[in-house]
Amino acid sequence: MKNQSTSKAGISWIFKMAWRDSKASGKRLLLFMASIILGIAAVVSIQSFSANLKDNIALQSKALMGADFLIDSDKPPTPKVQAIIDSLGGVDAKGVSFPSMAVFPRSGDTKLVSIQGIQGAYPFYGELETVPLNAAGTYQKTNGALVDATLMLQFGVNVGDSIKIGNSLFPITGSLVSAPGTGGVGASIAPPIWIPFKSIEETGLIQIGSRVGYDFYFVADEQQDLEELDRLVDPMLDVEGADLDTHLSTGQRLGRNYENFGKFLNLVAFIALLLGCVGIASSVHIYIKEKLSSVAVLKCLGATRKQSFFIYLIQIAGMGFVGGFLGVLTGLVLQQSFPLLLQGYLPFEVEISFAPQAVSVGLILGVLMSVLFALTPLLSTWFVSPLQVLRVQDDNGKNSLTSRFLVLLAIMLFVFGFAYWLLGRLNYALYFVLAILMVFAVLGGTAILFMRLVKRYFPNSWGFTARQSLLNLFRPNNQTAVLILAIGVGTFLISTLYFTKDVLLAKTSLEASEKAPNLILMDVQTEQKEHAENSIKSSGLEVLNNIPIITMRVQQIKERPVRELILDTTTTMNKWILHHEFRVTYRDELVSSETSLEGTWPVEKTPNGLIPISLAENVAQGAQVNLGDKLIFNVQGVLMETYVANIRTVDWARMQINFSILFPSGILESAPQFHVLTTNVPDTGTSASLQRQLVKQFPTVSIIDLRQVLSVIEGILNKISWVINFMAFFSILTGIIVLIGSVRTSKYQRIKESVLLRTLGAKSKQILRITALEYLYLGLLGSGIGLVLALVGSFLLAKFVFQTAFIPSWPPFVIVLPVITLLVLLIGLFNSKTVLQSPPLEVLRKEIN
Repeated sequence: MKNQSTSKAGISWIFKMAWRDSKASGKRLLLFMASIILGIAAVVSIQSFSANLKDNIALQSKALMGADFLIDSDKPPTPKVQAIIDSLGGVDAKGVSFPSMAVFPRSGDTKLVSIQGIQGAYPFYGELETVPLNAAGTYQKTNGALVDATLMLQFGVNVGDSIKIGNSLFPITGSLVSAPGTGGVGASIAPPIWIPFKSIEETGLIQIGSRVGYDFYFVADEQQDLEELDRLVDPMLDVEGADLDTHLSTGQRLGRNYENFGKFLNLVAFIALLLGCVGIASSVHIYIKEKLSSVAVLKCLGATRKQSFFIYLIQIAGMGFVGGFLGVLTGLVLQQSFPLLLQGYLPFEVEISFAPQAVSVGLILGVLMSVLFALTPLLSTWFVSPLQVLRVQDDNGKNSLTSRFLVLLAIMLFVFGFAYWLLGRLNYALYFVLAILMVFAVLGGTAILFMRLVKRYFPNSWGFTARQSLLNLFRPNNQTAVLILAIGVGTFLISTLYFTKDVLLAKTSLEASEKAPNLILMDVQTEQKEHAENSIKSSGLEVLNNIPIITMRVQQIKERPVRELILDTTTTMNKWILHHEFRVTYRDELVSSETSLEGTWPVEKTPNGLIPISLAENVAQGAQVNLGDKLIFNVQGVLMETYVANIRTVDWARMQINFSILFPSGILESAPQFHVLTTNVPDTGTSASLQRQLVKQFPTVSIIDLRQVLSVIEGILNKISWVINFMAFFSILTGIIVLIGSVRTSKYQRIKESVLLRTLGAKSKQILRITALEYLYLGLLGSGIGLVLALVGSFLLAKFVFQTAFIPSWPPFVIVLPVITLLVLLIGLFNSKTVLQSPPLEVLRKEIN
């Protein structure tokens, strides 16, 4: 009983001492708690929004598809596919979709659109929102068209006007506000137009080479197991070149697309949190250093090393809990802005609700990371001797190497575990930890190297102010390493995002040259080719490319038929190769976006009468074939035996027409084919005029203006870049708070130095210059190293990931670097104001509080 009461009293005493000490000096750590709040807020806001997004997708998956499940194909159903459809009770609705040019007769304007021909009461779930409301139920009966609302505003058309699609003229019976599957980026390039299924044939738009999708929609019985249906029926449809999708699988796939972006943002937020924890470790180091004499006194009075250790551990844990709690509240408020940031890129409205998992993650992270990163300095209290009270020299105690190693190992395991939880892949988590270690090691190592170089090669010939500013960088209790780390990581993130965005835009940009095509005519039939060429030339433009295209499927790979490979569950061959309908061309040379890897092209001799072909590297890898391997293609019912004569790389990101498979000339000229023509138009006015002329002559031809596509891509990248920069801002802000906190925490040491200098005759202006120079060095060094790391990282991304030339953009050099440096300087001067205002007698009278 006595031991229990003593234990209880001991615990109570520890908490009382932790509370009393924190009231007296805990405010020194408040700024570092703010850095934890920012990191937690960033993680919680993204975690909470991701959870809400996932729940919304699960709840709205039927509305997103408009049915319980569908069967889709890029060709009319074969007898076997039709038999499967009949066995499922027949379709409840069906549709056909394809891109086409639409003409507004009143103005003559043209636009690439996505045609949806619908038969039946589709959608069965969700809402076909139109203006007027009754248009959704009457457009099929009145043979009208529902036109995208944004498109109508853009071209100034109203309900009651007409729109021409192919050879048919449709009255606009309503504007299409929202519909299943019509949101997102695709609608920005080709806005949707819904017309009756029965009118599709009259448009004359479905011809050889047309990119058509056939959809068959089903409403499931209540007892029907959709997952089991998918497992049984989908393999049978795969053999026939069709596919089955349930609303569950579609929702999961959509969720994964947004989840990947969320994971990346989480990592950016996690880096901000790591920065805050580095600040915690630094501040606790200085804080505990000042408390070691108090710890020694406690031990003289009978306190055990465990009790003195837990007094300060409880303080740090309490600070982490409060920081985590406030960070959670901030994150929950912050997530309200995410639907606005992603507006236009989500096919539905996200309803924000409470996410318990995100809240618990924030609270646990606040406590766990604060304690983990504070353990190394806290261990100093464990090794303090009671004799420290009697010692005049500054003896901080020595930590056990084993304990320090175990703490470092615990931190690394935690970071790795959290990264794995975010990414779901061990290798990705490992790469993330290695990248973080590399960036932190370079920044920290550079800071330490800089301090040692300054100390070793100290410029004794400099003036007093310049010398003293350099001395401050390696004085006791200096914050050089932690400040350079915080400033450098924030600069690294922001600059890398700028550089990478520009790399992506450069890959899609159009060359300002007469030889660079920026207008593409698709689906030009053979009998239309000559007339289309003449129309382009009559406008004073040059036909840059006339590319023949033939559609075909792989019939056999090596000695195995494709049907057999589809049914083989053990094969590691990429399935898309087996199901894909390839669009190929024939030519005897490689273009600028292609580089030969193996073999030669063109081929002079063909062995055994086989036809030589050139494969893109990704196709060769997916089909698991090498030079000399045999493939048989089905070209409109005709089998063609080929062998792999060349393997090449293709830069698919280039804004030009690329092909997976090339045939030599003299083989496919008589095969059913269509053509793609390209030209270069100097301005938007000429482009619009030519498009109106071509669509009037050739209603079935689709025209793509690459400049419009590029503007959409640029808008997407700018939007994504803005969101990522918004999250990277947390890293910069965390770094600033670490900077403020570092100055505040070492303020008392600074006061001693300042008043001693003033006692020795230094003026306030001199001390101000010393401070300004010191923070100028820190700002330039931290942001400069971060910028160099960003340059190296972006160069590696451009070369190995995007495989393109890297040309750095200017904003990081002329904006990010000077602004961050100036910010560091101003904050340093502002927080040093107290130092300059302290009278020298404070030190002489030992009245420093």
